[in-house]
Amino acid sequence: MATAAEEIRVGERLVRVSSPDKPYFPRRGLTKLDVVHYFLAVGDGILRALRDRPTMLERWPRGVFEGAKIATRQDNRGDAFYQKRLPAGAPDWVRTAHLTFPSGRTADEVAPSELAVVIWAVNLGTLRFHPWPVTAADVARPDQLRIDLDPLPGVGFDQVLPVAHEVRAVLDEVGLVGYPKTTGGRGLHVYLSIEPRWSFTECRRAVLALGRRVQRRRPDLVTTTWSREQRDRPVFVDYNQMARDHTMASAYSIRPTPAALVSAPVDWAELDDVRPEDFDVLSMPARFAERGDPHAGLDGRRFSLEPLLEWADQEGLEAPPAR
Repeated sequence: MATAAEEIRVGERLVRVSSPDKPYFPRRGLTKLDVVHYFLAVGDGILRALRDRPTMLERWPRGVFEGAKIATRQDNRGDAFYQKRLPAGAPDWVRTAHLTFPSGRTADEVAPSELAVVIWAVNLGTLRFHPWPVTAADVARPDQLRIDLDPLPGVGFDQVLPVAHEVRAVLDEVGLVGYPKTTGGRGLHVYLSIEPRWSFTECRRAVLALGRRVQRRRPDLVTTTWSREQRDRPVFVDYNQMARDHTMASAYSIRPTPAALVSAPVDWAELDDVRPEDFDVLSMPARFAERGDPHAGLDGRRFSLEPLLEWADQEGLEAPPAR
């Protein structure tokens, strides 16, 4: 018989957690309430990653079990789904941001303003949060540049690491500071805070220009080739992730796989010594309590995109239309 719902105080709110004993990661013995406690333990970090950003919710209301799959545009049959619009019945303290998608459709998307909103979303089955690189105050101009180092199938994390170091070196050349994080899989993301002066298209051009520089430094490892079929090197610098309505899972989000790995912010100094499997729902709270959030300084200084856009102009680069 299911356990009765619990009410958890989060700041000034009482958040209801239904079916707290529901298995969410059976292989790890983790329940829905365990997942709630995980997000509470990393609360400062997850809220820093999401605060006031329009955020798509990736909901797994039945947990992660063998054979579970997520619904897609091509196949809407699934055990999990992406939610772009504010769910029905949301409390009046859940704030939103109004978005217009490339299709012309609009939505009021959750824009977390306090940790209680995160826990409310977790009660709905949210494991991964997908925030836009903009704030609700200006949804047209990104204030973060996000660099996605995407390994091709069969490529391991060890081959992504040297590419990340080259990204850092190229950023250093023009005085830009990036913050890396694992994805919970084989890839890596590098974030940097930017002045909200440029469009999504200009941001994509900036990442493409950066990727071309990295590719020239490591032609054995890096590709910026648009066509999947023509990529012949292990790691793709995916500039398309800076397109409007393209998002990446936030720091501290949980990857919906049986191991319950999480996307972990890391320091550059420790990058060579970590592996994605080091960070999961059970290990991250202790790390966070001991070390805090390596991304705490991300928004401390905003950088100009002009150096990267100058490179794009010099090479005549135009990013292909977003898919």
